[in-house]
Amino acid sequence: MVVSAHAGDWLWRSGGAIGKVVQDGGEAVIVALSFGERGESGELWKQPEQTVENVKKIREREVRSAAAVLGAAVHFFDLGDYPLIVDRAALDRLTELMRDFEPDAVITHTEMDPANPDHPEAHRATVLARKLAIGAGVPAAFKTITPPALYVFEPHHTELCGFSPNTYLDITETFPRKTEAMARMAAQQYMVDHYTQRAENRASFGRRFGRNQAMRYAEAFQRLIPEVVDTL
Repeated sequence: MVVSAHAGDWLWRSGGAIGKVVQDGGEAVIVALSFGERGESGELWKQPEQTVENVKKIREREVRSAAAVLGAAVHFFDLGDYPLIVDRAALDRLTELMRDFEPDAVITHTEMDPANPDHPEAHRATVLARKLAIGAGVPAAFKTITPPALYVFEPHHTELCGFSPNTYLDITETFPRKTEAMARMAAQQYMVDHYTQRAENRASFGRRFGRNQAMRYAEAFQRLIPEVVDTL
């Protein structure tokens, strides 16, 4: 499950991971807390007499198309952006969705982002929903799930957000599909070059740290919950 503040955040930062999970026979669910209609759809606002509702419709079509390329389901919460506010009803909806889907891993934004007020709000809500879904540490009267791994994906301004990657995922095989999905996001085509370069850069680090010298594209994540293993 990937929880995204805006319509396209999930794709730029974890589209390769989503494609890889589905390709390997798993399921992926995307939660778009907002359409990014006010602050994340600049190209659309260049059109004369544009409206918020029309931008929402266009972004929804783009996201559904991109998610279909990668084989993921998507849920729209339509909470508005700048500022994004996840209230009690939306939090309950997110928690229930997490309980129903029972993800093995949850991915969202970093806790800190001085350039964007919506990303930390998405992080706060996701972490809280996960705690509630697993029972908040005590037996509960409602359904609880096995604690999923918790990751944050790489923010746009890496150094400003306290992001310290400790997981590099090889997305070389699925990168063509991520590229196709990114092409569906007409409202944010200016992001494509940035995240293509970022994937190449992270693959360079991955080749240095790992044994896979064939890696050409990678996504970086930071795992927030310790991993429990039987052996090293």
